[in-house]
Amino acid sequence: MAKDNKRSTGIAGLDLTMDGGFPFGTAIVVLGSPLAGVDHMARQFWSVDKDSGSYLMIDGDVETGMSDARGATPEDLLSFSRGDRIVIDSLSSIILRFGFDEGLACMARAKQEICSRKGNVMFVLYSELHQTREEIQILRMADVVLELKEVIFMNEIERQLAVHKVKDMAVPKRLIPFNITEKGIELSTTSRVV
Repeated sequence: MAKDNKRSTGIAGLDLTMDGGFPFGTAIVVLGSPLAGVDHMARQFWSVDKDSGSYLMIDGDVETGMSDARGATPEDLLSFSRGDRIVIDSLSSIILRFGFDEGLACMARAKQEICSRKGNVMFVLYSELHQTREEIQILRMADVVLELKEVIFMNEIERQLAVHKVKDMAVPKRLIPFNITEKGIELSTTSRVV
């Protein structure tokens, strides 16, 4: 579904919403709680073509095909990066372990190196974990910002995706409902009418 100048997000409905996917050469921040589906989104982006990308796992279980970057320093991370689809999971762990300045510098290095070759780098950032001014600096450096939210409504959990920022593109004006299935994130085609 991706267009010539776009790379598929790995989620069909999101590709449609974003007119084909992520623009080539962009740094993407996926923001949300650990339970909101940020890890699903990162895996789906990487899984579109695992042979053309790297998933750098810094703070979780290393799955088949991922790079074990749990002991890597921020300077060493780029040596693990291969291909055009790079996931750094998570920028939050880098910041907590090495400090905000090192985390931001790591993001800047990855953006410069990966995006200059028209690749995409996705950073997982956990919400409500960092100081507001730090989060602002990260979001300003990003070319694409997606936020996954959970809202408890009556007796069910509603999940919503917000596309806050996309370089050189208009963003949707509404929250997009989504579900987490055994296959990952699927955008919902229906919305609640109240």
